[in-house]
Amino acid sequence: MKVFVTGATGFVGSAVVKELINAGHEVLGLARNETAEKALVLAGAEVHKGDLEDLASLQQGARLADGIIHTGFIHDFSRFAAVCEIDRLAIETIGNSIAGTDKPFIVTSGTFIVNPGILATENMLPNYNGANPRLASEKAVDALASRNIRVSVVRLSPSVHGEGDDHGFIPMLIDIARKTGSSAYIGGGENRWTGVHRLDAAKLYRLALEQATSGARFHGVAEESITLKAIAEAIGDQLGLPVVSISKNEAAAHFGWFEHFVSIDGPASGRLTRERLNWEPEYSSLLQDLEQGIYFK
Repeated sequence: MKVFVTGATGFVGSAVVKELINAGHEVLGLARNETAEKALVLAGAEVHKGDLEDLASLQQGARLADGIIHTGFIHDFSRFAAVCEIDRLAIETIGNSIAGTDKPFIVTSGTFIVNPGILATENMLPNYNGANPRLASEKAVDALASRNIRVSVVRLSPSVHGEGDDHGFIPMLIDIARKTGSSAYIGGGENRWTGVHRLDAAKLYRLALEQATSGARFHGVAEESITLKAIAEAIGDQLGLPVVSISKNEAAAHFGWFEHFVSIDGPASGRLTRERLNWEPEYSSLLQDLEQGIYFK
């Protein structure tokens, strides 16, 4: 099929584009500038000019395609509520554009928003009464699914890792460690994140596109429980920096705005995703990637 991909030149989206093309699909990639256009052409994709705030371009891209994968997101945490609203509008716009068709539409969310402190499963919905503005994306999905639009969700791990231009949580932790002179965790460091290699995540998006039913949730989780202490130790070892435990009172000074994410206990399962889509992660783990030094070149 012909697949419209937003975020098509990003860390995750570029892997999705390659996965789709290798599987015999055509890709129409959203590009907001000339650099992105050149990258898409080089990858073998067709270029569709626009961005997430250009709703007309999103409508047109969705109408030109047989299916849509939405990996695009504006990673500006200084205006997080605003970019979450942009994401909600993008999802709503694309969904409205394909109403009355059977086009599959895959939306990106995160396992962190489901139920912190408890093992999150694919069958769980987030607490929509929570304050996290990212909840708006899954609310938008539910609204579309209630209208029989074939929309489903891939919830990504907080760490999507691997070779490439990663601007996610792990590079942020590494940058903080370099700036502060220590690799830290809070308290005992027993709070948990999950991880998935970007190439395994890309395959998951393709399988979800090909097989998903409306309203389904899938988890991009290869490792369901990685302690922050283990991550901090791996970073400290690679940088040759001390690994330290800091108190909750010290966390804001050390981590800044990133304190919230470092504090989350967010284990999640990918068991149902594996069963439903026959998805089997096969690439390296997060700790293996850290130990092999790919983030420290």
